[in-house]
Amino acid sequence: MEETYNRSKILLETGTNELEIMVFTIYGELYGINVAKVKEIMMSNEVKPMPHAHPSIEGIFKPRGTLMTVVDLPLYLTGRETEKNSRDLFIVTGFNKMYTAFRVNTVEGISRISWADIQKPDKSINGGEDGVTTGITQCGGRLVSILDFEKITADISPATSIQMAEIEKLGKREERSSNIVVVEDSVLLIKMIQQALIKAGYHNLELFNNGQEAWDYLRTDGRENGKVDLIITDIEMPKMDGHRLTKLVKEDEELKHIPIVIFSSLIDEEMRRKGKAVGADEQLSKPEIGHLVEILDYLLEKRGIRHE
Repeated sequence: MEETYNRSKILLETGTNELEIMVFTIYGELYGINVAKVKEIMMSNEVKPMPHAHPSIEGIFKPRGTLMTVVDLPLYLTGRETEKNSRDLFIVTGFNKMYTAFRVNTVEGISRISWADIQKPDKSINGGEDGVTTGITQCGGRLVSILDFEKITADISPATSIQMAEIEKLGKREERSSNIVVVEDSVLLIKMIQQALIKAGYHNLELFNNGQEAWDYLRTDGRENGKVDLIITDIEMPKMDGHRLTKLVKEDEELKHIPIVIFSSLIDEEMRRKGKAVGADEQLSKPEIGHLVEILDYLLEKRGIRHE
């Protein structure tokens, strides 16, 4: 049994603030992943163990000539090591320019929901920076935890996340006076992006955890002349996603001149098309933080905003 999802048929409209989540189970609990991250589902397969790997990495396998890492998601989430079931499934994901297979027990189906219906979990429940639940929603009367797969991947393989060394390669940089809005729901990633931008000379930052918070700021305080020079936004966020935020900004007569950079793990040909449709000025994939800084420099200089 193998199923490949045609993502081109999913959410053909852009900027509707909706998403499709794939709901799956681990030890009877419901979890979710954005379908945009899913390449296919396949039956679990024999895996070759890798020495000295992270405890949650089962090993590697090579379906149809593509080598990929297999993550034991039940072990990662619960710490319980149990015998593998032949009926388990692999959810094969594609983000951050990588393919990874995550072991799950069952796949329940796909639900279309609004980002507005996804609530950010309380820090006392989610564990702050260490938490891996990016949002909570309800499907069929049951609560579903939407997992932060970028955080999980970064925990298991830190080299796949944002690297400060990329900023250091840019050489000595002067302090910039530009005012930049950063919109990112991951506690870990927004902190890393903030540190990287400060290191690159961008100190005047306004940080927001979702598109709705950013939009509330932009349509009030952000309207002041020179208050916002550029916006960096993720796509996947509770309350309002990055595509919807971009669409609202670009349709606003007073704000549409502000350059918007979509910085997301989901960037591929289809997502580029969607980002372009809502007016994004640039789009690039995480974790290319060095490239992000170069894009900021270019867009701000293009607008005539130079460093001090």
